[in-house]
Amino acid sequence: MLKRRFSLAIAATAAALAATAVAGCGTNAQPIDVKNVAASEVLAQTAQKTTEVSSYTVDAVVDVSHPQDGSGKVQGRMLYQSRPQLALDLTVDAADVGERELPGGARVVLHGDSVYVKVEALNKMLGATKPWIKVPLTEAGDRDQVNQVLAQAQQFDLASVTTMITASQDVRSVGNESVGGTDTTHYSGTFPVEAAVRQLPADKQEHARQNLAELKDITFDIWVAADGLPRKLSMSGAQEGGKLDATLMFKGYNEPVNIKAPAADQVGELPEGTVN
Repeated sequence: MLKRRFSLAIAATAAALAATAVAGCGTNAQPIDVKNVAASEVLAQTAQKTTEVSSYTVDAVVDVSHPQDGSGKVQGRMLYQSRPQLALDLTVDAADVGERELPGGARVVLHGDSVYVKVEALNKMLGATKPWIKVPLTEAGDRDQVNQVLAQAQQFDLASVTTMITASQDVRSVGNESVGGTDTTHYSGTFPVEAAVRQLPADKQEHARQNLAELKDITFDIWVAADGLPRKLSMSGAQEGGKLDATLMFKGYNEPVNIKAPAADQVGELPEGTVN
């Protein structure tokens, strides 16, 4: 039972990670003149420039429904950096998907060779005396649950999402708008999931296909600033009773972030037998 409940807590957290993590490294993006470039070319340039992002902050709201699993919402925010080492700090304020609830929210920090998880409900179930639980990425044995979280984060990073969007055959500019005080051009369109998945590197395609299995065509809106980077991204799709609506707000590209592991005296180890 503990294994199952831990899995559910991680699954809810993974939903937020899956929709929000950005991977990549490089230098600051250079401006592009989005007003004088075809919409499809803007998407291609945006997909390239997201791979150059070294840090960012994102706020995300994901609404999901499934004919068997029910409906719910995941809402949270995340800090990300790729240098000097890969690190992220995710706070899930609310996560309630069908029977998978996360009362009290959650926080996940990836730092160094460990993932630190702070889930009040999980701690109560385990009788933990420390607010944080540490799961080393290099520990021996089967650690599928943690691997799934990290795999989700990598499979649905911003670079991957913007690359998938380039499969759109009907993207168009729908005007200029301010997002978070930044002038942007708003683009709207659709893309077929299978064609979009094929835009990804081979090692990412299967995970992407599995996570979008219930969807056939996705409608998207993306707001791109003059530096070629998105400030807002929304996606929605439905298929056979399942539905996904996600809105992501990005800021702080390539700005310094401060992601630290929790204080040692606040961290306990995950008891043996709680992860499959």
